[in-house]
Amino acid sequence: MVAQRPAGAAWGRAGACAPELAEAYRWCAALARSHYENFTIASWLMPRRMRPHMHAIYAYARMADDFADEEVSLEKLDGWERELELAYQGRPRHPVFVALADTVRRFDLPRQPFLDLLEAFRRDVNFAGFESKEEMHGYTRLSAEPVGRLVLYLFGYRDAERQRLSDAVCTGLQLTNFWQDIARDLAKGRIYLPRRDLARFGCSAEDLRAGRPGAGFRALMREEVEYARALLRRGADLYRLVDRRLGRDVLIFAGGGLAIARALERVGFDVFRQRPTLRPFDYLKLGMRALCGRLDD
Repeated sequence: MVAQRPAGAAWGRAGACAPELAEAYRWCAALARSHYENFTIASWLMPRRMRPHMHAIYAYARMADDFADEEVSLEKLDGWERELELAYQGRPRHPVFVALADTVRRFDLPRQPFLDLLEAFRRDVNFAGFESKEEMHGYTRLSAEPVGRLVLYLFGYRDAERQRLSDAVCTGLQLTNFWQDIARDLAKGRIYLPRRDLARFGCSAEDLRAGRPGAGFRALMREEVEYARALLRRGADLYRLVDRRLGRDVLIFAGGGLAIARALERVGFDVFRQRPTLRPFDYLKLGMRALCGRLDD
């Protein structure tokens, strides 16, 4: 669903007045609340003072994602990049960038992660798939890992070790989301499974489009899920190296990816008849485990 703008607003129009900062943050928060995500970027365990800044980052990525997925518009993505440049120059116009410029200034956020996200969305518009896991990782380095690094920057962490662990969590979670949404992505003409993996298990794009989850497909999915699970388990060690409240969010994200993996297994990897989702009790368990500093699979 494309993000809805507040009634009567004309944000981003040349010459438009920048909204007040508090209003801009409220706009980003409303956008974050209006979209379903498996795990909101500003979970209920996140320190309250950090939530507006998380919402600003989320709103930037969410709208760019909508430009790619819903509107399939490189022109709008280019326009979004121009708005980003204006924000870094201290001349933001759109409410997302009014809030984001303040967050960037307060926490000295680098520009590159935001540009990487836009490059990933451009690749979605001109989707070519992946030949190998290495190519798939090239995509997640642009589409998933920048968000985790930005969150680390908000909390003052800039070292390579924490970034490496964050990258593993973000990539593992995105991969489980890919496997969860195979049927949805097929409808958009996208197959995120590496072509070499498909061929190795005797699967074809035609099999996927026909919704035929045979033994080869189930074996492929079992391997891909285990691959993502290993990343999530390894990256979850990050929770010991960060602020306690942020550490709980790390456990929710990593644990949530593991819960999606279990949901895929529950349906026998048949993602064509039923999209695997988390149940209310799954969310309760995630929260309780995170509060106790535990990651259970």
